Amino acid sequence: MKTPSVLNWFTSREGLYYLALAALLLVILPLALDPFRLNMVGKYLTYAFVAIGLVMCWGKAGILSLGQGVFFGLGGYCMAMFLKLEASTPEATAIQSTPGIPDFMDWNQLTELPWFWEPFHSFSFTLIAVIGVPMLLAFAIGLAMFTRRVGGVYFAIITQAIAAILTILIIGQQGYTGGVNGITDLQTLMGWDIRTDAAKTTLYFVCVGMLFLCLFVARLVQNRKLGRILVAMNAQENRVRFSGYDVAAFKIFVFCLAAAFAGIGGALFTLIVGFMSPSFIGIVASIEMVIFCALGGRLSILGAVYGALLVNAAKSGFSESFPELWPFAMGALFIGVVLAFPNGLAGLYQSYVMPLEERLFKRKPKVAGAEPVAEAPKPATVETRERDYDPLIDHYSPEKS
Repeated sequence: MKTPSVLNWFTSREGLYYLALAALLLVILPLALDPFRLNMVGKYLTYAFVAIGLVMCWGKAGILSLGQGVFFGLGGYCMAMFLKLEASTPEATAIQSTPGIPDFMDWNQLTELPWFWEPFHSFSFTLIAVIGVPMLLAFAIGLAMFTRRVGGVYFAIITQAIAAILTILIIGQQGYTGGVNGITDLQTLMGWDIRTDAAKTTLYFVCVGMLFLCLFVARLVQNRKLGRILVAMNAQENRVRFSGYDVAAFKIFVFCLAAAFAGIGGALFTLIVGFMSPSFIGIVASIEMVIFCALGGRLSILGAVYGALLVNAAKSGFSESFPELWPFAMGALFIGVVLAFPNGLAGLYQSYVMPLEERLFKRKPKVAGAEPVAEAPKPATVETRERDYDPLIDHYSPEKS
């Protein structure tokens, strides 16, 4: 089989979908929006990292996690710890009782920096921790759960309980974590002021670049044999197990991958917004992240990005006018998605828009006076079998794998 060139991929239907998203995020929105609104879109995109991980974890492998806010928050707190230490120099905190430590620690009568804060003086360590800490926790949870064949609704409830426990722990340890207020007043990154409009625009483009990197990593996984095994596990887990595959290992891998994506999103959220608090870790935030994935389409990694953008844009617009009603609207949205169009926006696109595309762009023009000639059926080849999956819904059928 010949490997298609990069140019051929970009001219394919799948490549055009990625180019359309790139044009929207890199050209249209920066030109159409002012720095404040563009910064809000950047904040929305940080949730798309979690939604992409949920597509891989829930849509592909059938592992519903209601605690992805935990990994999002851990990545955000790791970045916030570095930024807070950079802002807490002895000169900047000279008025405190103990200069050189974050202000909330001084308010809580701490006299020295806790040991687990010390490594976050290093930016290199922070970048590793943004991905490593969420993955380590996901590995520990996955090892404890999946090796004991805990799944389905039981796993979802356990992850929700972990989100609640971590939220209570962070709020209770106010002297070490900032408590209910979180870590605030983050100003610079390596001496670069992140509060200016120019810095926020730069961070937006960094966020978009990291988003496409995660999109292509997810695409690489789901287009390989590994992706087929994940889908097969979702459809027939026992059959995959009896075929000799270690189902628990595959589940741990995809759960850790989703945690890594969420950690990156959390770190970018801290840079773009300028703070991190336990409200982004709890049960409500985690369920909202599942709704982003469900609305966009839990079988589509591109749909997850659009779902995160649309839900958060609706949340900002609706909550400005009716803040008390937004939680009810969110619940109604989730119920409606599950009942009316379970494949989300990507499923609607596939059902109604793709047939129009086929008629507009794929129909061959007829020559006047020429009789149609019946073509002999072509044997199935590797190339035709590769078209068994749809580039937007991008799921594999176990029967075709």
